[in-house]
Amino acid sequence: MLHRESGVFKTTYAGDMALYPLPIARWAVAAIGLVFVVALPLALHEYYLSIINLVLIAIVGALGLNVLVGYTGQISVGHAAFMSVGAYTAANLAVHAGLPFWVTLPAGGAMAALIGAIVGVPSLRIKGLYLAIATLAGQLIIEWIINHTPAISGGAQASIEVPRPELWGYQIKTQGQLYFFLLFFAVLAIVATLNLVRSRIGRAFVAIRDQDIAAEIIGINIYRYKLLAFATSSFYAGVCGVLYTYYLGIANYEQFQIGVSIDYLAMIIIGGLGSVLGSILGAIFVTLLPIATRWVLEAAGAMFFSLADLANIIPNLRLIMFGALIIIFLAVEPEGLNRLWRNILSYFRVWPFSY
Repeated sequence: MLHRESGVFKTTYAGDMALYPLPIARWAVAAIGLVFVVALPLALHEYYLSIINLVLIAIVGALGLNVLVGYTGQISVGHAAFMSVGAYTAANLAVHAGLPFWVTLPAGGAMAALIGAIVGVPSLRIKGLYLAIATLAGQLIIEWIINHTPAISGGAQASIEVPRPELWGYQIKTQGQLYFFLLFFAVLAIVATLNLVRSRIGRAFVAIRDQDIAAEIIGINIYRYKLLAFATSSFYAGVCGVLYTYYLGIANYEQFQIGVSIDYLAMIIIGGLGSVLGSILGAIFVTLLPIATRWVLEAAGAMFFSLADLANIIPNLRLIMFGALIIIFLAVEPEGLNRLWRNILSYFRVWPFSY
């Protein structure tokens, strides 16, 4: 009801391209900012803050993958590999060179962007399922190289302990401090993506996604923009891997295996392809769903099974419920949570006049 456009006119190109063209949108953003900056850290226990921290990290990675898959139409099944490149780059720079996070974080993103551009070279000749197989091969190759190169990972099955980042001489330790640290980068990634997709580069990405031959005819260099999309997506993935490493305090290849790539694909599909809001909603959904299903199964299973039986049953039932809920959700709303949210907004825009 409050979201009304009447009386608001766009008389300039700048007004038409503004991130928040309606006055109420600016107030809404300010209110949401107060909730996340003031209310949540004061009201929530550190356990719940730790869950929100995982969501913030996932948002960065989901935004990057959506730039590639949702906006450019290039299928990738190797997102976790680029996360591992960023994570190990930052871990080695932090541990062996003693560099601060404001150097290691962009360095990890830049190295992942470089590797992503190399892996994206096959996209110049192939697309669709063939490109998915090529990126899957990239995932397996990068994973094997990192795990079997002592100079990078310390050897097979090895891990690198990474100290928590320091800011102005103080080490970030608690979940509350990590919350503000991760929130800054999540907001930065959201604003950067919003500006990217409404720029000339973003419009070129969408043109390639809709019809690459037509895009080439109107003068878009599809080879250049495809590689740029892979590099941009991989940069986000590298930053996501660095944040994840700093959050856990350790870099291990098991954190970035093929299952993680599938999780991020599920995020953008469930949230909505080609949507910044969809990336955020999908990251929240996929991150919280396993936790919520565990709580439900523990509460329901305690009445029928012993603790020893629950330890064996819950992991398998969680996977079954996770897959079943995803299938049911996609059957109900194939275009994702973003479409569902838009339907709700459209309903209230004309409420109570249904016509």
